[in-house]
Order: sequence, then structure tokens, then C-alpha cells
Amino acid sequence: MAKVGIMIEGQEGLSWERWRRICHDADTLGFDSLRRSDHLTSLMGAPERDCIECWTSLALAAEWTKRIEFGPMVSPMTFRQPGVLAKVAASVDVLSGGRVILGVGAGWNENEHREFGIPFYTQKQRFDLLEEGVRIMREAWGKSNPKPVRNPMPLLMGGKGEKRTLPIVAREAAEWNLSRLDADMYRQRRDVLEACCREIGRDPKSIRHSVMTSYIIGRDQSELRERAAQVSMIIRDFNGMTPDDVIANRRSLWFVGTPEEIAEQMREHASLGVDLFMLQHFLLDDSDALTLLAEQVIPAVA
Repeated sequence: MAKVGIMIEGQEGLSWERWRRICHDADTLGFDSLRRSDHLTSLMGAPERDCIECWTSLALAAEWTKRIEFGPMVSPMTFRQPGVLAKVAASVDVLSGGRVILGVGAGWNENEHREFGIPFYTQKQRFDLLEEGVRIMREAWGKSNPKPVRNPMPLLMGGKGEKRTLPIVAREAAEWNLSRLDADMYRQRRDVLEACCREIGRDPKSIRHSVMTSYIIGRDQSELRERAAQVSMIIRDFNGMTPDDVIANRRSLWFVGTPEEIAEQMREHASLGVDLFMLQHFLLDDSDALTLLAEQVIPAVA
């Protein structure tokens, strides 16, 4: 059994109109969670694309949704002073009635930091900031108001590094995310994370496991090709590929196929221990794809 959520790469064309519609669809169609990236500009070399600010959009998601869990995936500590982030996140959480999951990370995109005048430190310094930031946020929630509804607020952390990332996840996270659809990698890192948990006396089952990847869905081959063509216009690495080339290129890396084929792929990964699939939804105006997932995939994997 697994759940399905939607992840929006907000730096690749997200506008207020699109965000309102996506919030409505994700909330009413039955998805488990809605996440969006915390970036400042396109990561695909298209700075002309809309990119509304992450936490401002999450505050509106608290109003525009009623039941779905939501949050950033993830807010870098290089962007966000932890004490301020704690206050912002708690405020949005209270507004939503306790539905925020706070994704935090060390930051990774050097160009983005340079473009916006944000210091970009060494990897060790960035991980030090992350660890210290978690401590500061939890202290802030303990001594100031408003407090998160779930206090301390559940943290989402991603990554696969065995020396530092997974030990931090074991100590601090409510959810671990692997941003790659790779069964062998998932098995190996899952075992490392469980060992890290046992070393500190934590029940490994207390951490939810999620996998983030994208998808191309179609009721038939014609519809699948149509969506593949649209994806090739968003992701510039696919520019010039035919729809069939895109489908072949993504077969082993994304969920690609009919609803039945995607559900079968999800069930295979869920059997390994994945609790939640966060699907990158690149076609921001494609409500039909979300409806197809909700009506035919979610029931088949739930």
C-alpha cells in the first residue's frame, strides 16, 4: 500500500493562477500531499519563466486547500535563517490547521546563489548550517508563539549520502525522500538508514519513506505521445527529441505508461518499503493528467 502526492517545480513557470488551480485539484482529487520546490529562478536555463516565491505561495495554499498536507521540498538553510523560517512555517501551519510538513536541506545550486547574491559555502559548512538550523528551529517553536500544531513540526529531508545525510535523517526527520526512481539504490540506502536508526535507538518504521520522480501518463499510446511532446517543450534536455524518444528515454527513470502500467510500477516499488510517491507535475496546466492519476492510479495502489 502506498500513497501518491504531487510535487511542483515552481521555478519552471508557476503563476498564481496555476498555483490556485493546482491547489484545488490536489486537494479535491484525493492526493495525499502537495509539495513545491523552493528555488528562485529556473534551473533549466529559462529565467523568463514565472517563479512565485515559495513560502508566500504556501501561505495561500493553507487557505486554498482544506485537507491535504503540503510544504516545501525543500527550503535550503542558505536561503532561510532558521529562526525566521521557524516563525514563517509555524504561522502557515497554524493557518492550515496543522497540515505543513517542513522540508529542509543544505542547498545545492551554486549558480542560483550567485545570481541572487546569497553566500554559497562549502558542502561541510552547508551541512553544519542544516544541523544547527534544525536545533534553532526547535528551540524557537518551544519559546515563541504561534507554535506549530504538531510541535515539533515534522521535518522532511532528502538525500542519499551515507556519511552525513542519512545519519541526520535518522536523528531529525519524519520523512526521508529519495529523488530518484532506482530500486537497487533505494534498497541499499534504506538499509543504511535503518542501521543509522538502530544505532541511536530509533524505530526505523517511525520514518516515512518517499520517492520523488516524474511521470508521463496516457490512456493510450496516442495520448502518451502527446504528453511526451509537451514535456519535451518544458525540459530543455529533451528539446529536439521525438515523443517516442522521450518515452524511451524516461521509461526506467520515471513512471511512464497507461494508468494500469504506472500502478503496477508503483506497487513493485511500494513492496520494497516506499510509503509515498511524490510525482513531479511538469505540465502545470494539465488538470486531466491529475484526474487520471486520481481516478485510476491512486485506487490501484492504495
